[in-house]
Amino acid sequence: MAAAVSRRRSNPTGAGAEAVPANGHTPVLLDSVIAALEPRTGAVYIDGTLGAGGYTSALLEATDCIVWAIDRDPDAIARNSELAATYGGRLHLISGHFGDMQTLLADRGVSAVDGVTLDLGVSSMQIDDPARGFAFSQDGPLDMRMDQAGPSAADLVNTVDESELADIIHGYGEERLARRIARAIVAARAEAPIETTGRLADIVRAVATPRKRSRKGRENKIDPATRTFQALRIKVNDELAELERGLGAAEAILKPGGRLAIVSFHSLEDRRVKVFLRQRSGNEGRGSRHRPEVTARHAPAWRLLGRRAIRPSDAEMARNPRARSARLRVAERTDAPSWGPIGEETAA
Repeated sequence: MAAAVSRRRSNPTGAGAEAVPANGHTPVLLDSVIAALEPRTGAVYIDGTLGAGGYTSALLEATDCIVWAIDRDPDAIARNSELAATYGGRLHLISGHFGDMQTLLADRGVSAVDGVTLDLGVSSMQIDDPARGFAFSQDGPLDMRMDQAGPSAADLVNTVDESELADIIHGYGEERLARRIARAIVAARAEAPIETTGRLADIVRAVATPRKRSRKGRENKIDPATRTFQALRIKVNDELAELERGLGAAEAILKPGGRLAIVSFHSLEDRRVKVFLRQRSGNEGRGSRHRPEVTARHAPAWRLLGRRAIRPSDAEMARNPRARSARLRVAERTDAPSWGPIGEETAA
């Protein structure tokens, strides 16, 4: 959800500063991210999720550094071409996936960097454009493709069988009514293909309308279609596998002392980041019969900077409601060799 910010030179760490958006979109946890990365003159940083350029702009304004900004969405690259011209020579835009950051930068002669930041999930610019099909606040084509290529969400809901569709909605959306929703989607598509966000949202709402109040007595303000849309978006864009590739790539490309700052917006993302960092920092808890203990054969690759995730302040959430579910985790690279891609933790 990164977004462009007005230029500023004061308070280069960003700590305690008020971010003033230049295009109406507010970068989430901007001050905390910049403070965590500790930008310094001559250092090289990767913004793996460029979006509208919020974190990138703040890094470039904080000090005389270099930023390699990656985004899989061609609109994001085009949108920031003027920004790249403004910072001539210090900002380099790359069209691609952040999971490939090590290869993308190696192809450009860069083998190590001082910091990496990732702002996971869908950007504000994508959400606010009904033509992209990520949200149901305005009706639009059921698309959801970040890189605007490959099968769309419409392809998914109109072709996948009921059982697999239910598994997707439950696994990626953590939706307890997944089977009921999948059944309703299959019945609806038998009448006519589901091609718009509005129609899909209506189908889900018809069978998943929540009780007016939660068990704790608070009103439930989450739209019943939210989890289904999240699940389809994650599946269409292979987001969790991309995150795992990105974590491994960041570990491989960061210099000793380099910082990683990751903002996530739901438990599926945050859980993977937390487990990755705890395990590879030597802080993984003892195993259990449900989750066997992994015996690492490597020296810790990370030093955790804080045991718990950083959350937005009440003031930030009041200014920017989209920040309410954000979590920031920060770690520093040690001088130990990389453990390799996720899944190779126990390799010799």
